[in-house]
This record gives sequence, structure tokens and C-alpha cells, in this order.
Amino acid sequence: MGPGNGGRMAFSQGNTPGWSLMSPEERTTHRDKMWAFKTFDECKAYQAEHHKAMEGKAKDLGKTLPSPRANACDRMKAQGQFK
Repeated sequence: MGPGNGGRMAFSQGNTPGWSLMSPEERTTHRDKMWAFKTFDECKAYQAEHHKAMEGKAKDLGKTLPSPRANACDRMKAQGQFK
């Protein structure tokens, strides 16, 4: 979570694998999608899709996508952001 985001989880370079592979617009879209989910299952499905896309981008650039240090969907669930 972070200041100015209404108590929602903040997404950044430190907690989003593929952050450096995304344009500022893609980062905003990713953040907005993550904040919009109503269920844990929706979050997990998107997260898997996003991770696969970032792995593809990394591979195309000859890089390795780092593993997430924590699971955003799990953290958001623990914070009560899903029903």
C-alpha cells in the first residue's frame, strides 16, 4: 500500500516483475487492472497472463524475468480488497 492510492496496494519496480519492460502507459494499465478486480480468482488469472506476457518480452530481449518477491493477489486478499 502507499500514500495517495486510497489504501490500495502500490505497484512499482520493487514489487512488479517486468516493470522495467513496460512503458509508463502499460504500467498504468496494469495497475488499474489490478485495482479493478472484484475477486481473488480474477486477480490470479490476470496475474498468470501478465507474467507470461512479461516472460515473453524478457525472452525477446535476452533477459530473464525475476521472480516476484511476494504475490500481489495474495497481499491484496489479505488487505481485504476482494470479497
